[in-house]
Amino acid sequence: MPKDGQITQSTTPEVLIEDILPLCESALSSVALLVNQAKANLQSAVARDGRVSAELLEHHQHQAHCFAWFATYHAALTQMHRWADALTTDGKFGEIERLILQIGFGEYLIQILGGIPMSQGEMARLQDLGILSDAPRTAAVEKLTAQGNSSAARARLVELMIANTGHATFGATGLDEDLEMIREQFRRFADERVAPHAHQWHLKDELIPLTVLDEMAEMGVFGLTIPEEYGGFGLSKTSMCVVSEELSRGYIGVGSLGTRSEIAAELILCGGTEEQKQNWLPKIASAEILPTAVFTEPNTGSDLGSLRTRAVKDGEIYTVTGNKTWITHAARTHVMTLLARTDPNSTDHRGLSMFLAEKEPGTDEMPFPTEGMSGTEIEVLGYRGMKEYELAFDGFNVDGANLLGGEEGKGFKQLMQTFESARIQTAARAIGVAQNALEVGMTYAQDRKQFGKSIIHFPRVSGKLAIMAVEIMIARQLSYFAAREKDNDRRCDLEAGMAKLLGARVAWSAADNALQIHGGNGFALEYEISRILCDARILNIFEGAAEIQAQVIARRLLS
Repeated sequence: MPKDGQITQSTTPEVLIEDILPLCESALSSVALLVNQAKANLQSAVARDGRVSAELLEHHQHQAHCFAWFATYHAALTQMHRWADALTTDGKFGEIERLILQIGFGEYLIQILGGIPMSQGEMARLQDLGILSDAPRTAAVEKLTAQGNSSAARARLVELMIANTGHATFGATGLDEDLEMIREQFRRFADERVAPHAHQWHLKDELIPLTVLDEMAEMGVFGLTIPEEYGGFGLSKTSMCVVSEELSRGYIGVGSLGTRSEIAAELILCGGTEEQKQNWLPKIASAEILPTAVFTEPNTGSDLGSLRTRAVKDGEIYTVTGNKTWITHAARTHVMTLLARTDPNSTDHRGLSMFLAEKEPGTDEMPFPTEGMSGTEIEVLGYRGMKEYELAFDGFNVDGANLLGGEEGKGFKQLMQTFESARIQTAARAIGVAQNALEVGMTYAQDRKQFGKSIIHFPRVSGKLAIMAVEIMIARQLSYFAAREKDNDRRCDLEAGMAKLLGARVAWSAADNALQIHGGNGFALEYEISRILCDARILNIFEGAAEIQAQVIARRLLS
């Protein structure tokens, strides 16, 4: 690496791989063969009478989840190749993008052949998928695994990143000018209005100030994807990705404020009556009302079909009794999208209904003033800006007109329709957290001097930063792909799940590596990387834990 402040003007021929795009395309064909073989092996293991057996799928859970990760890697590398090909067509495939592509392919191919980390102690290996012979090692695979993620390539990438400091991302995103303008607008907002205060909000465990919410409302955050006829901006899910990414780069709590509105609006758009759409959507879009999602119960977790909170109808009023937990931003919101059981004789999802349950916003002194409900704050490691609560309902009333869609028993189906958008948005939040970790880690590495030079010039430090930048771009392109599928009205639960699965792991890895770069200082609360690490950890749990997500991906691919 050059000395401080020096950036080389060219790279040696052996760093960049020639004909990188054809090599990547050829390698993708080899990966596709592996994924297809893994699928066939899994199908034979879990099939009973020609159909996937839930019992057998659970018995072979490790194999199924390994398959989900292999398929996710294949999808991610496919989108990276598409990204590079599009940039080449536009004349924007420069050196930094070439390095990101070859390092990404080199590293992920090595992991595919040797083991994909599903978590810190769990690996997905070919033998777990019943592939016992050597995987096809074509000339393209051999070259990319041998030369793609070289120490020289990582060093050169970080040199270019140093020169690129201050730009929105490291490497072209492949988005159009309008979306990049949106990115720049929200990046400035995050830099000026969020980032300077985020760490104190976290340390003091404070709610994000209402003035910040007001500014976000003025910028259109809460009505971003709501159609214009209902008071929103009618923008794409891809634009939602960009906005969520940049706001979460400032602070995940701010980036997640829009999630409440996104979920509520999606529920109403997909399942509400026209009267409900006309009434609620303009208020959500303008932030006249703030919504919160009230689904999870103690001891149920992802098993939403077993919810026990009940809503009993008497005349035109439903009376709700039960408990809910992990309810984000519950105190100062105006309406709850509340999932409750309306059929007392049911024991599964078919007896659940969704309500738009109105409540009075609380204050610090009285967080839950509405009759029939109470709440207790759950103290958490991170993700603090909105606070988490456990809620109790005892004689809480909901007007019958606020039954979503006007029909009982549709609640679970209505909720399932929101999962695509929610998981795409969560993937985008993960990318923002990862980007924040990269920027904080890189700034520290440049400022911190050891043995007479900045620690960024030590290969183990620069290598961490390079891999962060590469994986963030991989996760970003997979998320954008899922968003584009949603924008084109194509089913994308698979793509959204993959984006969320990979994005959450990338965020945790980036935060962990950035803290390692800080050394002992990273363990001190005064350094913001300590907050970023705590914030990153939740991403692998909410909106479908990684294990649940892998199970859903595997079952979807087998069906």
